Amino acid sequence: MSTIIPLLALAAIVTALVIALRSMRRPKAWKPPYKLIKASPEEMERRAVDLRDRLSRKPFGDSRATALWRRLASVGEGEGLIVEFHRDFCGHGLVRRADRVVLCDIFDGGGYTGDPIATWGDETDFVAFFARQSDYSCSGWDEREPVFHASDSWYRNNQRLTGAAIDAYLGGARRR
Repeated sequence: MSTIIPLLALAAIVTALVIALRSMRRPKAWKPPYKLIKASPEEMERRAVDLRDRLSRKPFGDSRATALWRRLASVGEGEGLIVEFHRDFCGHGLVRRADRVVLCDIFDGGGYTGDPIATWGDETDFVAFFARQSDYSCSGWDEREPVFHASDSWYRNNQRLTGAAIDAYLGGARRR
């Protein structure tokens, strides 16, 4: 029995040292799960065009646009469809104000919104506008859609409204 107590004390000391040494190790730097490349501006443009060409051009339609208006009309002021929730720029969002729905840039997960890009005060105008929109037109690539069009390559297709985001919002996901 007299040798067991010193052995237990030694085991406790060794365990404490191992834990202390492991806690002092530096964590490995985070790396993305894909290979990083140094793409030229031409390569970045090629990739952007490839993504553009994959965007759906199918209009959202009357029923989806109507459901979207009614959902936005049912939420509190300052709430709405916000596609992304994180720091800094979060893309486009549809936010309910007291007497209208506003399309605006979202920042800091909805904590701040930019100036209105477009506003709608009634269901008829909103549905007429959004029924004809598509992932492509909302992305900013479509020059025929001045509300969404962007010549800035960073702003195009950057966290924009999509049919999938609208459907998720209508289904109750990403409530704000």
